[in-house]
Amino acid sequence: MAEPAAIIGIIMGSRSDWETMRHASELLAALDVPHECKVISAHRTPERLYDYARSAVSRGLVAIIAGAGGAAHLPGMTASMTRLPVFGVPVESQALKGMDSLLSIVQMPAGIPVGTLAIGKSGAINAGLIAAAVAATADPALGERIDAWRTAQTESVPVEPE
Repeated sequence: MAEPAAIIGIIMGSRSDWETMRHASELLAALDVPHECKVISAHRTPERLYDYARSAVSRGLVAIIAGAGGAAHLPGMTASMTRLPVFGVPVESQALKGMDSLLSIVQMPAGIPVGTLAIGKSGAINAGLIAAAVAATADPALGERIDAWRTAQTESVPVEPE
């Protein structure tokens, strides 16, 4: 039996970004959301980026999560080429601990929106949740899985510190 077609795309600027972006993938897998993960560099593979972003709608994606570090142009360039919501995850860089990535992603010009998340793992997880929430607007069963995930998260918090 064939796997269902991806509805969320996770892209990252380099293979080293997987350490951060895998958290978005793991969250989507836990929610049983079909997704794909690709390495696409805005600077080193611009034609791959162009092809990916331009074909995203016709391939059935409903949102894209784009993670990048340093200059972090991947989320913004992706958003400039698709009508889909793009959620940017700043990947922590060595030089500036991800502040360079964050500022690059969040400072988009008017008309090219990128929903910008926190630097690193938390941002990747939250990007997965937001992308799943977008998909759930057309999928009530996914909405129920998100509700169950959130309930389990709430119930996992102890009342007492010990």
